[in-house]
Amino acid sequence: MPASTVLHLVLFTLLSCVTPVQSKGFLMERRGGAYKSATDLKQELRDAMGEAMGCGGHFTEEEVTAIKRDLQPIWRTLPKNGGVDRIERRSLRYLIYRYFNKKSSIMVRGFEPNRLANTSLWDKDDILSQTVPAFVEAALESKHAEVHGFDFSDAVQMVVTMEQLIFDAEGAILEAVYQNQRKPTTGSLSSAGMGQVLEEFMIHWMLNDDKEGIKMLVRNGTLLRETIPHWDQIVGFVHGQVSAMSFQRQQTPASIRTNVGHNALSVRFSYEDAHQAVGNIRTSFASFWESECAAMKAQLVEMDPLNTGRVPLSKFYGTGLDAEWRFGESEAYLRDLGALDETSTWRGKQVIIPNYIQGASNCIVSAEHYSVCCTNECESMIAEIESTIAAPVARVSEILPLVGNMTSQTTVDHDDPPKLEGALTVQLEQIAASNSGMVPLHGRLFAQWLHYAFPHECMFPVKAGTAVSLSPDRYGDGYIATQREMKLHAATSNMDAANASEMGREDLQWMSQWSPEEELMADYAELQASSLSKSKVMLGLVAVLVMFAFLGAVGFSHRASFAGSPAYVNQPDVKTTHFV
Repeated sequence: MPASTVLHLVLFTLLSCVTPVQSKGFLMERRGGAYKSATDLKQELRDAMGEAMGCGGHFTEEEVTAIKRDLQPIWRTLPKNGGVDRIERRSLRYLIYRYFNKKSSIMVRGFEPNRLANTSLWDKDDILSQTVPAFVEAALESKHAEVHGFDFSDAVQMVVTMEQLIFDAEGAILEAVYQNQRKPTTGSLSSAGMGQVLEEFMIHWMLNDDKEGIKMLVRNGTLLRETIPHWDQIVGFVHGQVSAMSFQRQQTPASIRTNVGHNALSVRFSYEDAHQAVGNIRTSFASFWESECAAMKAQLVEMDPLNTGRVPLSKFYGTGLDAEWRFGESEAYLRDLGALDETSTWRGKQVIIPNYIQGASNCIVSAEHYSVCCTNECESMIAEIESTIAAPVARVSEILPLVGNMTSQTTVDHDDPPKLEGALTVQLEQIAASNSGMVPLHGRLFAQWLHYAFPHECMFPVKAGTAVSLSPDRYGDGYIATQREMKLHAATSNMDAANASEMGREDLQWMSQWSPEEELMADYAELQASSLSKSKVMLGLVAVLVMFAFLGAVGFSHRASFAGSPAYVNQPDVKTTHFV
């Protein structure tokens, strides 16, 4: 809980002491109220799509090319519609999620991987999640209404539109900062003035533009430092962006310099420069904040000596009681985040380490359209698999040596390869056996297998629709555990710690949460049908040869009639899959 949870919890505590009447409104009453209506949001999306398609957008040809390059490895491994290079709706959303998560650890609202793509049951306050993907998808589908699915250019268009929407939203915040500081957007700023603008922008950004709270923190520097963790380091990060822009300007040849901003030798900055700096902050902030995430992970891993990827809830809360603010989410919130394993009879309820770290409670920024979260350490492993396999499915013989040569980097000194022998190999073989000998790379079962191979890095894939991605302020009052609840859990344990230390992972039911239920984001039947077609061709050729041999034998013996009727080849049953 060292990110947005800390910010909200500390701010709530401080404001309760300073302004008890206003504190509840600052933190809780804004739930849903800050979000635009569906009509307003659709207008923003129309504007963003128009800009993304060349009507004033800020993307250069080089930037679009870079987007295509980043999307291609993932695109190659997504299942395509039979006979055409198009993907289903859920595959498109997954592709967008992966792009932003990989690029800058951003979770775009509405593209969360645990969300059902076709559900009509949305939270009444979740207008953004409901509108963004569906509206843009509908606009893309209208381009080729008679053809099912989305092609690669549609995927690029979706990314550019989301980037433009985020860019425009950040511009609106930046304009509010300029107005609040009485700075004209047509003027220019010194380095100090630029730093002032970006510092206040960070307050708006990190508090999700809550006007009451922002006013209090802008006026009270002491309260600001007590509320936002490591504020002085954040200020240093912001001013580092200004210095980097100055250096880059000096290094840019005049022949390729654009007309945006000011000349290379100028120490003044335009509004466009500030907007560019804001974009740079968004894409690099997760890397800057990663030390906090790493420290949190190190604490959790220390409580998991058997490398199960789980920490008993009693230990989790025991540490939370001893620390100032870490590890205090309520049991209900952990469950709703998909970070609670309740399947072990030996260890009782356990917090799943990567699910907790990647959970919404640890996203330091929860903006209108997205959240900035801890770096997903499993992303590099998935990317390596995608790059090597370059297909939607793979054989066990391809996956085992590839994954076996990877390292987890749980700590600086720990880079051991995963132990795939035994249960994990058997499980992977069973996944392949249920899919005609192939493993779907983007199915739930393979993601589950990766979690047990890398229990501290790869998230356990909860079933679609069973978890939420709500920040603490959007979740409500019940996100934090009471002292009584924490003490109650910390005082209870389902097994003696001394006995636990003498038992191995198998004895502790370390894979008790394994579920055999597959979830596929698209129909892999075409891929299986292709394999079946090859088999049928071979069987057909054999049947023809047998028939000619039979006819030859008949002719040789001068028989006038056939002794039997033609044989028919039985087709194997195609496995029924569960789509989400």
